[in-house]
Amino acid sequence: MSTGKTRVAVMISGRGSNMSALIEAAKDNDFPAEIVLVVSNKPAAAGLDIARSHGIEAVAVDQKLFSSREAHEEKVAEAIEASGARIVCLAGYMRLLTPRFVARFAGRMINIHPSLLPLFPGLDTHRRALEAGMRLHGCTVHFVTEEMDGGPIIAQAAIPVRPGDTIANLENRLLAAEHRLYPHALRLVASGRARMEGARAIVDMEEADGAGLLMSPAAS
Repeated sequence: MSTGKTRVAVMISGRGSNMSALIEAAKDNDFPAEIVLVVSNKPAAAGLDIARSHGIEAVAVDQKLFSSREAHEEKVAEAIEASGARIVCLAGYMRLLTPRFVARFAGRMINIHPSLLPLFPGLDTHRRALEAGMRLHGCTVHFVTEEMDGGPIIAQAAIPVRPGDTIANLENRLLAAEHRLYPHALRLVASGRARMEGARAIVDMEEADGAGLLMSPAAS
């Protein structure tokens, strides 16, 4: 039975805490998206069982069983398209995607990254933020393009870096901000208030409630 919501697939490699945040947000009748599929490149990913506990189809497409990255991604894409998903959310998917896969879902695939992009793309963002002496750290949701962590920015959230912060406690506080930001960004994309045009993200700022930068007191 159709709910009238935009169908969404989530790609994970591990526990999928941001996936869980999206699932919880989508339970709201007013949320414009529903999570219909969770797919992982790792069969042991804990997030698969979490998704199933919510009644969501969850499949593993084990990357080790494929002779090439392209063959693996074709199987992932087939699962996504069979689910009827119109939007793909990367939530801790720890494998670089090929240009062909990215092009297949261009403008319909988004990712959350634990830094205020364009600062600190890639890994070890919390350590790098501390070493750089940052006073603010944050997270970014962006459209996925061929450039790693380089796609058009949809929304960001920032938290202060406190004196004495360690990598672990900075990561934990930022994760709380991520869990608020990702559902917010998905709402914008699923409702059509954020879209990718060329190399830019167009966001309806009047209706997006300040989506350009969200300061999160609860995560500070």
